[in-house]
Amino acid sequence: MSDLDQAFADAQENVNRLTSRPANEELLRLYALFKQGSKGDVEGKRPGRFDMVKRAKYDAWAELAGTSSADAKQGYVDLVALLTQK
Repeated sequence: MSDLDQAFADAQENVNRLTSRPANEELLRLYALFKQGSKGDVEGKRPGRFDMVKRAKYDAWAELAGTSSADAKQGYVDLVALLTQK
């Protein structure tokens, strides 16, 4: 396992230990970075307008299309580190 993969795994554990709930924008960014880092570009059909939560998640992930897995993982690690300092 590379150093980045280990840092990504550690960040996944640390995000569950946050003492306060991040803002919705931060949660969407965490979700999108995690999905892009672990799955790659978003696939499938965009959820309908009545499923606002899934649609927001899809849109956040779609914004990262073309971002490399390594860049997304590093972004996730950096965001979790920032959130743990709050």
